[in-house]
Amino acid sequence: MVTGNGNLTRATRLQIMLTDDELAAVDDWRFGEHMPSRASAVRELLKRGLAAEGVVLKAGRRKSEQFGVLGKQPKKAEKY
Repeated sequence: MVTGNGNLTRATRLQIMLTDDELAAVDDWRFGEHMPSRASAVRELLKRGLAAEGVVLKAGRRKSEQFGVLGKQPKKAEKY
């Protein structure tokens, strides 16, 4: 969920058990991708796995600039 000030909040905690090999694989991937935490790595891997299966996540709130509405406009040619 994104709050009014743009901060991301997570209301649900999910605990999982991993084998040593699974944890090592997550950590290796995390460090290779420069992810800040195991949690962020697991969230990213989960998103990618769901996307690979064709699952579409709800977009949540986005800023208009993410839709290209308020991006930089190309300069118009000057008239002489």
